[in-house]
Amino acid sequence: MLALNFRILGEPHPDLPPILVIHGLFGSLENLAGVARPLAESRNVYSIDLPNHSRSPHTETTSLVQMAEEVLAWMDSQGLAKIDLVGHSLGGKVAMEIALQHPERVNRLVVMDIAPVKYPPHHNQVFAGLQSLDTQSLSSRSAADAHMLQYVPELAVRSFLLKNLIKSGDGFAWRFNLPVVARDYPELIAGNSAGVFEGPVMFLKGGDSDYITEVHREPILTRFPNASVKVVEKTGHWLHADKPVVVAKLIKNFLDKE
Repeated sequence: MLALNFRILGEPHPDLPPILVIHGLFGSLENLAGVARPLAESRNVYSIDLPNHSRSPHTETTSLVQMAEEVLAWMDSQGLAKIDLVGHSLGGKVAMEIALQHPERVNRLVVMDIAPVKYPPHHNQVFAGLQSLDTQSLSSRSAADAHMLQYVPELAVRSFLLKNLIKSGDGFAWRFNLPVVARDYPELIAGNSAGVFEGPVMFLKGGDSDYITEVHREPILTRFPNASVKVVEKTGHWLHADKPVVVAKLIKNFLDKE
């Protein structure tokens, strides 16, 4: 079992299960802090770093199924028999995989701006920039940003990626396991396994994002027959960063239903 890095907020609720919050690709548990903190006002909230991300251990291979199994093993180590799950992007795919493969472990599920389908590659330029950066001879973070600008024009995305850059010897290194994540990226954007989770599910879609569209209705309802979709207007794929108060309130209202 991997010793995943995690954080616990809040106190147990007498009637509702703990909540587990899972970040997206290249992310860390800090990314969803704006969601975790409000949820922790009424119960325990666990936030984890996925395998091969941030401060969690690296593995030799990775996939949705493997990540789900590793998170389940971590849940066992924490005595979490049944939880509410909240996942964004890749974290949403991992959360869906857990619910589909082990529905008895999940009470309610929130999936943020991702569907259970195979996606075309969205991160080719990001990987090109990350893999072409010589971290060992890198002199500064500003030099890394200048390099990444050639591949990623959006300042917010570059800042998000560069949070993973840490000092290492005379140079720098990535916290995430770049070689494995890049090689196995097709496994991470694959469709979720077949199966059915009949519990309550809420999909949150960024109003300006194309990660969830009308063509995804059937694959969503086939796997999650009790799913609803709510659109958060004027937000993109990182809807929790664009409108943290609105997103946190929607999630809290959904999860607090008994």
